[in-house]
Amino acid sequence: MLQAVATVDSRGESVTENSSISSPAHSAERPQLAALKARPHAEVLIIGGGINGIGTFRDLAMQGVDVVLIERSDWASGASAASSHMIHGGIRYLENGEFRLVKESVNERNGLLRIAPHYVKPLPTTIPIFSTFSGITSAPLRMLTHRQGKPKERGAALIKVGLTIYDSFSRGGGVVPRHRFIGKRASLKALPKLNPNVKYTTTYYDGSLVNPERLALDVLLDGVAAGGERARAVNYVEATGAADGKVQLRDNVSGEQFDFTADVVVNASGPWTDLTNQALGAATRFMGGTKGSHIVVDNPELFRACAGRELFFEHRDGRIVLVYPLHGKVIIGTTDLEQDMTQPIEVTEDEIDYFFDLVKDVFPSVPVDRSQIIYRFVGVRPLPRHDDTQPGFVSRDYRIVDSPIPGLGATKVLSLVGGKWTTFRALGQQLADETLARLGRSRRRSTEGVAIGGGVDYPTTPEGKAAWGAQHAGGVGAERARVLLNRYGTKAARIIEALGAEDEPLASVPGYSRGEIAFIAREEQVVHLIDVLTRRTSIAFRGLATGEGVTEIASVIAAELGWDEARRDDELKDAATQLYEQHGVDLGLAAA
Repeated sequence: MLQAVATVDSRGESVTENSSISSPAHSAERPQLAALKARPHAEVLIIGGGINGIGTFRDLAMQGVDVVLIERSDWASGASAASSHMIHGGIRYLENGEFRLVKESVNERNGLLRIAPHYVKPLPTTIPIFSTFSGITSAPLRMLTHRQGKPKERGAALIKVGLTIYDSFSRGGGVVPRHRFIGKRASLKALPKLNPNVKYTTTYYDGSLVNPERLALDVLLDGVAAGGERARAVNYVEATGAADGKVQLRDNVSGEQFDFTADVVVNASGPWTDLTNQALGAATRFMGGTKGSHIVVDNPELFRACAGRELFFEHRDGRIVLVYPLHGKVIIGTTDLEQDMTQPIEVTEDEIDYFFDLVKDVFPSVPVDRSQIIYRFVGVRPLPRHDDTQPGFVSRDYRIVDSPIPGLGATKVLSLVGGKWTTFRALGQQLADETLARLGRSRRRSTEGVAIGGGVDYPTTPEGKAAWGAQHAGGVGAERARVLLNRYGTKAARIIEALGAEDEPLASVPGYSRGEIAFIAREEQVVHLIDVLTRRTSIAFRGLATGEGVTEIASVIAAELGWDEARRDDELKDAATQLYEQHGVDLGLAAA
């Protein structure tokens, strides 16, 4: 097994020593980086390429603003890569009294089902209920005090009230059915493996985010297309300091440093916001994120037990948890634990035991064990500082704070505190409006209702998909065209055109071709092998990453990006190390 020494950087992320990430010998300058250095000024510099920074970038680009987005690692590689793969209104936030956030979230959920139908799908969500009136008195107390107290099960009456309010926020704009209650007999008929002590189940709908990182990439590339030369986005570039009115940037591939100026700087680095401000020379204490871990298991019995729906329920400690079938596997999550952002972020063995325990609560006859784990992932929610407030009651809402940086002089600096996947479009619009105000400019257009990436003209019916596949069969055939449509939305048309009649399958990764991987490497700002395995595709998530497969993919990328043998070998070592240390995936590659 590959062994590597890991250190922790200023944002608390694991970085492997001797990695090609910081090796000047392997740094052919990227065109995006060259464009940044050629014109080291923009009206707006956004620091942080998670979904909220990306959404703000797209919005500002659509307003004609000269905007630059940088990300110290890859796009959507931090908190945005560790979501529960849901677009949801946040029914449990009602108990916190966050009615504004829930209403906005429901509206945005409905909107994303329309504008990003290739990656956001209706998700039937079932809550198993084991009592009738439990929690009816304690819930208002929790809302008032934001303290858990002794865990008290939420019964059918309380859940009914919450779902009725929840459905009301969709009135007039709903695109999913309203909730439905059924009794014990019907519940066990629909879900035979469900805990037989269940009294009721209720099913409502939220959104399944089937591929978060690819949706983020679509939003990013839409912004680049909208702004042209006035919208520049560069990954693997970090803000390391500020002096004399300039932000000091570092290319994390070559190690080269250079200065950049902007009229407005937006800090959208999520849970690392305080650490980014600290690096720029200002001490802030805005953030208090909590860690959320997940595991992905290959367990066909558990997958069948879910019957195509997410199980969303209350564990014995009062924490709301989930069991969620996706891509033929099952996600189990999540935790809500305090996290020091200067320390490594990892899924612990105690958390895994917790996940197995919660599965027993809902599907007691379905065995789950560590041998079935194919992937694990963890992130930190970008929550505001909360001191004594318990993690489950910390506000999930967001705010924008003026946060001057002494070294930047008159440059205006905004810090984003909070935010989540579901509301990224609305948040991006509000943050863009605040930025436009600092520039003395006005909005040209709204992003509301504007289709994203491969969601443009996406067919949502089986008949429509079949017709699209037949129309775009090209040299790949109608069946393969439909596979690519499901994977990339209507942007698959460009891939099919590029492939022509050359669509040689990868020998060791089912469902992918050499030409497809080459297109991704060429067109989607790939810098490292790990970018393709974990973010441009779901290969690692689905348990398809093997030593043989990753080596084959590395060879395709090397040929496309001009890597020499040494660079390819370094990329293999880095990918193997990151997959093992961060996701529990052992490729079986021996260290050179």
